Amino acid sequence: MSESTAGLPAEWAPQVGVMLTWPHEGGGWRAELAAIEAVCVRIAVEVARREAVLICCRDAALGRRVRGLLRAAEVDLARVHFHRVASTDVWAREHGPVTVVRSGWPQLLDLRSSVDDPVCASLHALGAFDAAPMTRIDLALGGGDIETDGAGTLLITRARLVAAATASGLAEASLCARLAALFGLERVLTLDVDGPIDMLARFVNVTTIAYQSCDDPADPRWAAMQALAAGLAALRDRAGAPYRLVPLPWPQARGSAGGEPLVPSYANFLIVNNAVLVATHDDPADAEAIARLTRCFPGRDVVGIDCSPVLERRRGLRGLTMHLPLPLALGPDTA
Repeated sequence: MSESTAGLPAEWAPQVGVMLTWPHEGGGWRAELAAIEAVCVRIAVEVARREAVLICCRDAALGRRVRGLLRAAEVDLARVHFHRVASTDVWAREHGPVTVVRSGWPQLLDLRSSVDDPVCASLHALGAFDAAPMTRIDLALGGGDIETDGAGTLLITRARLVAAATASGLAEASLCARLAALFGLERVLTLDVDGPIDMLARFVNVTTIAYQSCDDPADPRWAAMQALAAGLAALRDRAGAPYRLVPLPWPQARGSAGGEPLVPSYANFLIVNNAVLVATHDDPADAEAIARLTRCFPGRDVVGIDCSPVLERRRGLRGLTMHLPLPLALGPDTA
């Protein structure tokens, strides 16, 4: 299958925009609202320089506030689409639509989400995605659980695959077959590690994978990261050759405000038109991570965004977003 064939596009394919679900006090962010809003503003600034931004706001008052924040950040509001949609939290990667392209036309898949499950359908009812059809898919699989090269290969951790199969009442093989049919896949590759794939390993192109490495044997995640590296080394691309693997540096260990260990990741980057947005952690390894990803994406700006507030929730920058590939079109504001 070529990269132009119908199916699930790679994230580096041309995009119409990126979806954000704006945080609010009711989403458990009360004490950290200013900090998480600052992250969302930075993302919106960088995305709007290159493509559209679709923003979900829970009510009109929040919409006015967000417009003010973006105007102060000198964002061109003509490139921002606002929609009033009830939401609990900010994780657009989990409740946003997965876009597939069939016969040259976009089709939206609304996968089952454990939080904010109605958001996707609400946006579609408002015409947020223009005339693109949407299909409800009763699979408990988050957008951060799947990674594609846009050429028929899906990468997923076995733990998430098994969990999705169990929650959906399917055998593992049956789930793989269903994913292949939904996403236009030729193969599903699994890695025997836990966690969402987009915190661990990401396609850079059809023959290259960037992954979160660990060089500290004393770190509690050392064994898991070694298993990840070994699993990646055993994979083969569609031509039967080993993938070119790009290890990303390991940030220093840190704890949450409550003293629990946090696991920063540089693999949770977001690819947009002509740029890659990378979560930084106020860590000495930030600069090296950006340098390695810059070599992975020639011709694209690689922009660091401090995501410390997101890390407190054990998430990454990409979890705040859902990319929306062309030929999808966006409808007018409804908020």
